[in-house]
Amino acid sequence: MLDYGGLQAVAMVVRTGSFEKAAQKLSVTPSAVSQRVKALEERLGTILIVRGQPCTATSEGELICRHVEQVLMLEHDLSAALPPLPPNRDSEDRVTIPLAVNSDSLATWFLSAAAASFSTGYLFDVIVDDQDHTTDILKAGRAIGAVTAQPEPVAGFKTFSLGAMTYLATASPAFRQRYFSNGLTKETLQKAPGIVFNRKDSLQDIWVRKVTGQQVAFPNHWLPSSHAFIDACLLGLGWGMSPLYLLHHHLANGTLVDLAPAHPIDVPLYWQIKSSAATPLKVLTETIVAYARSNMNRPF
Repeated sequence: MLDYGGLQAVAMVVRTGSFEKAAQKLSVTPSAVSQRVKALEERLGTILIVRGQPCTATSEGELICRHVEQVLMLEHDLSAALPPLPPNRDSEDRVTIPLAVNSDSLATWFLSAAAASFSTGYLFDVIVDDQDHTTDILKAGRAIGAVTAQPEPVAGFKTFSLGAMTYLATASPAFRQRYFSNGLTKETLQKAPGIVFNRKDSLQDIWVRKVTGQQVAFPNHWLPSSHAFIDACLLGLGWGMSPLYLLHHHLANGTLVDLAPAHPIDVPLYWQIKSSAATPLKVLTETIVAYARSNMNRPF
């Protein structure tokens, strides 16, 4: 059996980013934490922590962290079921749940779902990535739950449909008049700057192909922030695809215009949760599914 003092030390170093902070959390000396980690690494014959500022986990270290989290989840449920051992919400053993979430869900409905499930006592470590790539985080063992565009479950995970997030291509009225007064064509799009979230973001390209029927190379800004994305459109920096949830107010008051009302893009989203964590995190899953389905495209 593995030494759980060592497992806990590894998980705490990764959580806090340093041996000193981990020692404070565990009420031991930094030397004791270092010795526990080193002893476990020697027993397993592999490095678990990359020493640095901050300290990070290796792939093997990530597996250790996920194991510790699942043990703590089981203890959390056991404490809640045993009156003599009520859960201690102020304990340093509170479970931190690593979740992968796309930026637009985080900017719209996800935090409301997290807040509604916070009474469970879990803490959240949110990793942000594009919805087409959050399953890569699951495969790497860096998270036990994710909002993703992939319906096929990663091995060892369960999938729940969340509905579809609707995106519209918008720009300021002045931008539309300047670049698209003659319509949306390959030629006008080649001159109109677009706004793209990051190198993984293909949504603008998908919309362009849908509207024009062909691939178009357009000039673009890179802007990895959902709210700044809309601010950039409002300021006339370019056109971009944003969630309907964040656009209702701007469309209503005319500060943004829908460039192609007949061509919205619906992106189906799914919640994937590790099968072994599905029961302890049942309330979290139920809350996320309910909030996503009822709030994803509602007026903000």
